[in-house]
Amino acid sequence: MGRGRPEQAAVLDVGCHSALLTVVRWRPGAGLEPVFSYKTRLRLHEELDGRGRLRKVGITSVQHAVAEAMAAVRVRRPPTVFPFATSVIRDAPNREQVIAQVARATGTRLLVLPGEEEARLAYVAARQWTGSGSGPLLMLDIGGGTVEIASGRGARPRSVLSLPLGARRITRDWLPGGTVPSAARLEEVREFLGHALSTAPGLPVAARDGSVVACSKTFEQLARLAGTSSRRRRAHAGRQLTLSQLRRWIPVLAGADPARRTRLPGISRHRAGQALAGALVAEALLTACEAESIGISPWSTREGLLLEHLGVVPAEPGHDLPLVG
Repeated sequence: MGRGRPEQAAVLDVGCHSALLTVVRWRPGAGLEPVFSYKTRLRLHEELDGRGRLRKVGITSVQHAVAEAMAAVRVRRPPTVFPFATSVIRDAPNREQVIAQVARATGTRLLVLPGEEEARLAYVAARQWTGSGSGPLLMLDIGGGTVEIASGRGARPRSVLSLPLGARRITRDWLPGGTVPSAARLEEVREFLGHALSTAPGLPVAARDGSVVACSKTFEQLARLAGTSSRRRRAHAGRQLTLSQLRRWIPVLAGADPARRTRLPGISRHRAGQALAGALVAEALLTACEAESIGISPWSTREGLLLEHLGVVPAEPGHDLPLVG
């Protein structure tokens, strides 16, 4: 490790389904090595009102999760921790209330990253994960509230997009309860997504000589469902999902309610309600970006932050982010 480079880095990632504190170190040849982690399960999607505001119970659950994570890591004398919240809090109309209450109760102020910044960091992580320093790379990330897209040929993306087409949002707006009432509604959702992506300014397409990489749990679960990923822990690099496989599985997801979807391989209980929307968004993304298949990376925005704070990937000018100790 180069002189002046921190030995460890830590992030607290507060998302819709969990709050995950991760401490890692970087070793050349070994990559990111876990040092310590602490996870608290959240169900914030169940605590949103009709306007997308986080209810009092949801705010309290975030408060407790942050307090527990920071208490667990302090006894280990961690490096400075970067605490951030993803779209479920970022997009909530009462975001400032949530952040202020958590800060008062825990002493930790959650930061929010713009969607474009999440896309940039996910691209950084995907590039490092693939191990290719150059060449065309298209990164796709399906979150709960938004979809992040980034493309480029080097360590940094040349273009980034964040669109309000996340699996939770599409479920709320089009598939109440996580189910589809009719075949006609299914086609309406497909048409909506196709139009939204085809009219998105600057939407990149996959290069024939490049790589297409997914950085999200949604894609990861769909790949497991389709049976294209190895169950071996170290088989990350070979996992893929194809557009044709997606199209075969969408009718299966559409024909099952969330409870029945949990019996399908790869579909977790807390994501079952959004699984159909996630599959439809994935199908629309691959179609619009002219990609027949996509590789699955376990690294995303969180790992991009860790890589930059460890100095493995030098921080881009103008993207220095404050830390909370």
